[in-house]
This record gives sequence, structure tokens and C-alpha cells, in this order.
Amino acid sequence: MSEPQLSNQRHLPADDALRAVLHNEVHARPTARIRLPALITFVAVLNANVTRAQESDHLSRLPGQEQLNPESLADNFLSLRLAGATVKWERHSEFSRYSVVQPLSEQALLGASEPDLLAGLALPLHWLCQIPGQTVAAIQLAMVHAPLDDASALMTQANRWLGSGTLVASLMGTSPAPVLPANDAPDRHGYLHPIGHSWALTQFRLRADGFERMLVIAPQGTSQTRAGRIAARLLELETYRLMALRGLPVAKELGPMLTQSEQALASITAQLENKSASDQQLLDKLVSLAAGVESATAQHSYRFSATKAYDALVHQRIRELRERAIPGTQTIGEFMQRRLSPAMSLVTATAQRLASLSQRVARTSDLLRTRVDIATEVQNQQLLEKLTRGQETQLRLQSTVEGLSIAAISYYVISLLLYLGKALKATGLPINPELAAGALVPVVLWGVWRTTQKIHAKLHHQD
Repeated sequence: MSEPQLSNQRHLPADDALRAVLHNEVHARPTARIRLPALITFVAVLNANVTRAQESDHLSRLPGQEQLNPESLADNFLSLRLAGATVKWERHSEFSRYSVVQPLSEQALLGASEPDLLAGLALPLHWLCQIPGQTVAAIQLAMVHAPLDDASALMTQANRWLGSGTLVASLMGTSPAPVLPANDAPDRHGYLHPIGHSWALTQFRLRADGFERMLVIAPQGTSQTRAGRIAARLLELETYRLMALRGLPVAKELGPMLTQSEQALASITAQLENKSASDQQLLDKLVSLAAGVESATAQHSYRFSATKAYDALVHQRIRELRERAIPGTQTIGEFMQRRLSPAMSLVTATAQRLASLSQRVARTSDLLRTRVDIATEVQNQQLLEKLTRGQETQLRLQSTVEGLSIAAISYYVISLLLYLGKALKATGLPINPELAAGALVPVVLWGVWRTTQKIHAKLHHQD
């Protein structure tokens, strides 16, 4: 029987617009394959004011890369193979990374004393100087072969290679509770040799050329893929550490402002409680304070959030190293925790102080608003009482005016009757106009009063 042919025809609904992009994100930044001995020259620059076109223009100045354009950098990752080196570019949200991977010269192998690594750089030095952006991290990472069984000799060679200074070293690739060989005992220098795949050593010190150096020692047989993962973790660890620390100057700068604002808020709250200032004065002070706090929150909240994210990445990379201490030195993780943790604690505390201050200002504003609302209600009540008294006075005045109106209307009616009587007398009727008018006064008064009462009754009935 013939094997069934695989069909390329789709039997699926239409793809979401982001499906391919999200699916391929896991392959966006593949780990480099590094053949030892190797030198990685790594530079990370802030790209806040750097366009992709500027970075493309700079990369196009490399030999044989004249055809590069901004569209070539659309995926935020680019690997270029040059004669004797590989250049890798990556763009992140706040910084861009440039890595130059090349073979390590024999003059810089283990045993050399502070070798000049820039002298053997495969790229022109002026190309490094012209990278667009501001340097945030610059690292020279050398990866060499050497057996790990003679720890004391390795430490001596590493000290000579890195130069004078406190050494930070880790045995990487150990399990949380490594099972040691039966003959695993301290050598004559007191060093233990637990299971691990490589050493990582550094001083976390800026040199005169602006770079800091790292050294990785791995035994023969270390795969290129493992070497690439080791390099990526160490370089990312240091880059994320420096990016996380960018929140520290912000936290120190905000400290005095937060203290002053907290004191101002306490003063406003005390005045609000003691009623020692007018509502308008308190409102002006509170609005000014709230504006300052919200301005600081809007300006620095991203920096604090980014610091928290970078710090989490640092801890993740430290865990991925699976490091173990080499006697006489601090591990990279211990060094990071001792130096980085206080700074991150200060940044976290400052972010919490700023958020708490904003909430307290909001609560104080609510209290002041409640006080103003109560005062407004009292004023409205007083105004209603005044209106009620005014209406009562108006009713009394209206009653008085109505009494005078009855008298005035009656007067005019009597006057008309008097003229009518005089006219009738002129026609010859035997009538006394004055006497008739006087006799009709009570009747007219009663009639006018009765008519007024009917009008009032009709109006009340309509209401």
C-alpha cells in the first residue's frame, strides 16, 4: 500500500491578525552558538531619542552591509555575519544591544595578564564610538577552555587575567543539592569541586576604557549552544541590573519632596481638625499639594514599574545560573543581593510612599469636601428660614393691603352710588343722596369683603 500523502490544504478558520507574530515571538531572539575560545564585546545604549533609521544607518556602515534599511530591523533582532565576527543587534523598549562575537586571540587566553581586548577587536573602534544612544552597559566577556579540577590554579590565573580587585566567582550549572563523587574532598588549598559545567568570574568594575570584564572558564567539550546560553544569561543579568538601578536616583531625588509633602499634609489635616483656617485656605493648600503629588506620580510611575520588572528579571537570571560558591569568593547572586537589594528596597519604599501619599491626599480632600458640603447645607437651611420669614411678612403685609383695598374699593363704590343718587335727585326723584349713600356703606363693605373672600377661596382651591 502507498503511504498517504500529507495535504497542505488548510482546514481551519481564518487566522487572527496577530497569530503568526505571537507564535514566532518565541523565536524572535535565538540564542547564539559560540565556539570557544571566544570574545563577546557587548554594548547596551539607551534608545529614547534614537530612531530605527539611525540604528539601521549605523549598522549599514559595517563591511558588506550597505544594503541594510529600516525595514531590515522591523523584527527588533538582526544577526550579521562578517569576516571573522558576528554582530547581533536587539532593540528593547528602553535600550538597544549590540554584541560582537569573535574568536579570542591567543594573547588574551587564560594565563595572560590583563590583556588588551580592544586591540584585537574585529570591528573598527570608531564604529563602537558612533553607536547612536547613551551607553548604559559595556562588557567584554571572554570565554576560554580549561579543566576545572585544579581550582586554586584557575583562581590564580583568573586574578591575573582580570587584574587587581575583589573577585566575584560562581560555579555554574550545579543542582540545588549536588551529589558529589565519593572521592570529592578538598584539595590541598581547601577548594571543593562539586558538579558544575563552568566558572564565571568578574569584578563588576568599570575600567579605564569604559568596559567591565567577565571571564567564563569551561572544560573541553562544552557545546556551542551551552556557551551561548551562558553568555546570554551573564550579559542580560548585568544589563538588567543596571537598568533596574535607574530607579535609585529617582527615589533619592523624590525623598525630600515626599517628606515635605507628608509634613504639609499633616499640617493641613491638623488645621482641618482644629478648624483653625478657612475652607478656602485649606482648599488652596490641598489643591497645590495634590497637583505636586500627581505630577510626581505621572512622571515617575513608569520608572518604578520598570525597576520592579528589571529586578524580577535579574532574580530570574540568577536562578538560571544555578550557581554554587567557590570558597573564598562571593557568588554573583550573593553580590547582587547584597548590593542590589537595598537599592530595590528603597525604590519600592519610595513608590509605596508616593502611592500612599496620593491616597491620603484624596482622603483629606474627601474630608474637606464633606466639611464644605455640611457648611453649604447649613447656609441653605438658613437661607430657607429667611425666605420663610420673608414670605410670612409678605403675607401679613398682603393682608394689611387687602384690608386697605377693601376700604378703598368700598369708598369708590359709595362715591359712585352718591353720584348716582345725585343724578336721580336731579331728575326729580324725592331722594336724599347723602343719606342713601350713608345707609349703603355697611352693605357695600360687606359685599366687597365677601367678594374678596370668594376670590381667596377660589385661589386656594386651585392650589
